[in-house]
Order: sequence, then structure tokens, then C-alpha cells
Amino acid sequence: MTSFQQARAFLLEHRTDYDKAVAEFKWPDAVDFNWALDWFDAGLAGDPASRDRTALWIVDAASGNETKLSFADLSRRSNQVANFLRAKGLKRGDHLLLLLGNVVPLWETMLAAIKLGVVIIPATTLLTPDELQDRLDRGRARAVVASQDQVAKFDGLKSDGLTRVVVGAAATHGEWERFETADSFPETFAPDGVTGAHDPMLLYFTSGTTAKPKLVLHSQRSYPVGALSTMYWIGLQPGDVHLNISSPGWAKHAWSCFFAPWNAGATVFVVNQPRFDAKALLAVVERSEVTTLCAPPTVWRLLIQEKLASYKMSLREVCGAGEPLNPEVIDQVKAAWGLTIRDGYGQTETTALAGNSPGQPVKVGSMGRPLPGYRVRVSDADGNPAKEGEVGLVLGADRPAGLMQGYQGEDGQPRGADGDIYRTGDVVFLDDDGYLTFVGRSDDVFKSSDYRISPFELESILLEHEAVAEAAVVPSPDPIRLAIPKAYVLLVGGIAPSRDTALSIFKYVHSRLAPFKRIRRIELVTELPKTISGKIRRVQLRRLEHDNDRSDKLRGQEFREEDFPELQVGRPASASDG
Repeated sequence: MTSFQQARAFLLEHRTDYDKAVAEFKWPDAVDFNWALDWFDAGLAGDPASRDRTALWIVDAASGNETKLSFADLSRRSNQVANFLRAKGLKRGDHLLLLLGNVVPLWETMLAAIKLGVVIIPATTLLTPDELQDRLDRGRARAVVASQDQVAKFDGLKSDGLTRVVVGAAATHGEWERFETADSFPETFAPDGVTGAHDPMLLYFTSGTTAKPKLVLHSQRSYPVGALSTMYWIGLQPGDVHLNISSPGWAKHAWSCFFAPWNAGATVFVVNQPRFDAKALLAVVERSEVTTLCAPPTVWRLLIQEKLASYKMSLREVCGAGEPLNPEVIDQVKAAWGLTIRDGYGQTETTALAGNSPGQPVKVGSMGRPLPGYRVRVSDADGNPAKEGEVGLVLGADRPAGLMQGYQGEDGQPRGADGDIYRTGDVVFLDDDGYLTFVGRSDDVFKSSDYRISPFELESILLEHEAVAEAAVVPSPDPIRLAIPKAYVLLVGGIAPSRDTALSIFKYVHSRLAPFKRIRRIELVTELPKTISGKIRRVQLRRLEHDNDRSDKLRGQEFREEDFPELQVGRPASASDG
């Protein structure tokens, strides 16, 4: 039994014994390791007890069509894709941009890339051409695998030497080769050498406090092995049917639609809907006997609007992540199904690092306690231990396997995850029982429908509009999304604060931003609050929004996206996260 299998078996055995799991768990050795070859192929597809078990189950809610593939099926098919990509010239260390929805080729390509040692850049299909260009440039993409509806976005982009592969095309599409060509390649795969545990594997673009997203680099060890903590938090067991409602391209999708369930030997269950429909989703979950469910708070708030008790579920574990859940949501689910939604916490930079684990008391509003393998320190601004302060992860000999290698810089080297402590940027309250409760961000990044929104990025786009002199973006409370991006805008001299001006600004940002981070409200003001050094005080504007105070002198004329019928075309349909 390998050290990975031993660590996995230990957590499965002590699934509900939190104290023992935390005290005795040890991360597997940092030796040569290729999760797709050494665990998925050898441990799951190569084991007679699991090879024919369903690994991936995709349901189209509208048509009722289903696709089921076993671990053995996906092992063979990903071998074919790996051989196909190798024939196209991809080699160890090359970067591949993955631009697919929840379709089988996404999982085949992920496995194939890991086997090859190719670095995957997951991306949402909501990206604009400008955002794709940034990923091609700073991500140093050597190849792209995309769905047919994404092809037109690449017209006019600078992408010399880019290997282009399209999924679902009836024939070769210009420079794009059909993904289905992989079907003619051998079903066996031989790697070109050993895979180092610290070789790069994933490169995520995530919102930060700078104009451009940060590049989060993960290794062949950090997400696959690190996801043992995610498996433990969710409470996954071999044979489970696990549904995680998340969109491809985001870290949570890798957490709970890829690594964590397959670490457990569970089925990854996916429901595709053209537009989110809570009633249809619940019917599929009931009919398919899903056993474990993880969803962002946005989805839970929509689910409780239905008659939950009328659905006879097979659910054993229910989880939430992204931001704290409202007590009434937790109460309604418990009343209907007898299950308590358990919150968890992590970042793109980590796997699940804290959570309310199975069998433990759940404190409503808390994101739980540190998970096995993670040592957490809460510190004040001076670095001293505190009851309320920034969450830090202890490194050195206690460095968790699930922490990123670092933020990739212009020179390609990772930084920011070394030293004695990794600072998460999240402020929490630590109670006497060791439970953590989220307070806010030490910077101004916030969540909307579980997407991370960078005010600075949105403000940079706003300032490109000819009528905008200054702008500040803050979260505005929303009953479904938790918060939506709102912009306080100071106009240049001579521009009237009118409906037409607001519409012009809305149209401009819509053309430059993906739907999940579009500004939904604009308030045209005559001044913005500032510090003595001239920095905009977003905290003051956040308080205005939180208190809904319309009497303050800072208030101006507010315009909402829904007030403009001409902006309603093409609004995002999904309520799922990132």
C-alpha cells in the first residue's frame, strides 16, 4: 500500500473521529507521484473491486439523457486523449488552456494532461476575448481544448503557434482539430518518465487586489493529495454518488467534481441545465439516489423555495461553501431532510482547510475547525495570536500538502507561499472551542454567487469609459446572490448624471466583463469618501450599502441593471458557482 493509500485509508476509517484524525493524520510522502497514473489508473481502474464502478455520471436535466462511464472506461479514454495530445506536440511542462463545460471531454482531458505532465489552465466558458488573451499571454498557453461555441472568441487573438482542439465539431474547423480524433489512438499509455510530486500541474487565474487576476500554481501533489482534506470534510466514502454544483474553470470544480470524490472512489455526478431550475434539480437528485451534495449558498437559497419534504432523498451528507449560510436555510433543510448543512472553507490557493466535519457539532455561521493536515494560526495586525484576526497556515515542517506552490510571477517562478506563515487574507473570529467564523477580507475582494470579485479589476474597466473620472466598486446586499457588484461613480466635468449616462456605462462594462462579474448597480455621485492620503474609503461605502442608508450626503442617483430592458439579453442563466 502506498503512502497515499495509507493516508486515504486512515481518513476513511476515522471519518467521524475528528480528534484522532487531526492528531494522527500525516500527509503522504512527497515522492514521485502522478495521481492519474498511480491512483486513478492503478488504484481505481486497476482494482477489480472498483474498475467497473461508475466514475462519471452526467445527466441532461432537459432531455433526460444520461452518460455513465466506469473508472476503467475513463482510464482507457484518457489514455487515448493523452496519446493524441502527445502526437500534437504537447510534452511535459507545456501549458494547456481548458475551456469546456460539464462534458465528458473535460474529465478525459484533465486526466490525460496529468498523465502527460502538461500544466492545465482551467477557464470558465464565460470569459471574454480580452480575458482569453490574458490567459494565453500570461498563462503561456501552448494549446487549447475548447467547445465549439468558444471558437469564434479566438478570432483576432494573438496566438501564434497555439495548438487548437475543438470538442463537438462535425468536421475540422479551420486551424482547429477535432477532439474526437483521439478515438483512433491507442488505449494504452506509457509516460515519458517519472512525475515529480512538485512538478507543476494546475495554473488558476483568480481575482486579487490588482487589476489583473493572480496566477495560482499547484503541483502534482498539492491538489490531488491535498484533496484528501476535502474528501474528509465532505464525508465521502467509496461508492457514494456525489453532486457538487459548480462551474468548470473554478477551483471548487476541481475540489469536488474531480479530486475529492475520486480520492474516495465515489461517483462524480453532474446535472446539466440550460437555466438553473431548483425543482428539476431536486427531481434528478431524488431519482438518481445521490448520497452527498455540496452547493454554494446561492443554490441552497433557491432550493429551500421548493417543498423539500416532498422529495424522498438518499442523501447522507450535505455541505455548503463559499460564504456563511443563513440560519433559516440550515433550519429548513434540517426540518425537511433531517440533515444539517455543514460549511467548509478553503481558497483557490488551498484545498479545504477548515470545515464542520461529519459527526461533529455544527455551529451555525461557523466554517468549522481546521481539517486534518492543516495547522491554522489567527493573528492580529502585528502577527500576535488573537481571537480575531487574519487566518494563517503554519508552514515549515507543518506545511500542508494542499497549499499552492505560489503565485506565478512574470519570470514563471512561484512566490508567496514560503516562509513561516501563509497569510490567506481572510479575517476570522476564533472561539474557545477552536471554531472559525468568517468576518471579512483584509483586502476588498468579495463574493457574489460564490464568485470572487476584485473591485480593483472592475474599477479599472470603469475608468476606461470617457465619462468616468473616479469609481469605487463595493458589494451591495442581494437576497439570492448574497451580494452584487455596485459602482459608485464620479463623472468627469460637464457630463450630466442621467439615465443615458448610466446606460452608456452599463453597456461598456457589459462588453468588457464576463457575466459573473458585471456591475449590476451604478450610483452617480458628486464625491467619494477618501482617506487623508487620497485613497477611496470603500469600507465607508460598504457600510452605506449594508445599512441601506439613503440619507447620507454621499448618496447620489442609483440606476439598476434591471431598469434597462436593453441590457436583459444574454444574462447568465446558471445559479452555480465557481
